[in-house]
Amino acid sequence: MDADRVRQGVASVQQWTDGAWQVRGIGAGASVKTYRCPGCDQEIRPGVAHLVAWPADGLGDLTDRRHWHSGCWRARDRRGPAVQRGRGSPRY
Repeated sequence: MDADRVRQGVASVQQWTDGAWQVRGIGAGASVKTYRCPGCDQEIRPGVAHLVAWPADGLGDLTDRRHWHSGCWRARDRRGPAVQRGRGSPRY
């Protein structure tokens, strides 16, 4: 088995109200950068397991990938369309 696939997880396609998404789990050991979750607008720190999602239509590129807290991804249909950034939040 390929070591990168084990470390990064295997992508699956998930159907949501806004379309089909490729989704791949990122284990804590493979999480080495800080990302901002679009669901809650909070940081995903290195060493925190999370997931990455991108449109499954194949038309996008690497810039279309978004890193999400797993719980935020599961709850995204129950949230409003956009999270407002707090006044003191860093902008990435």
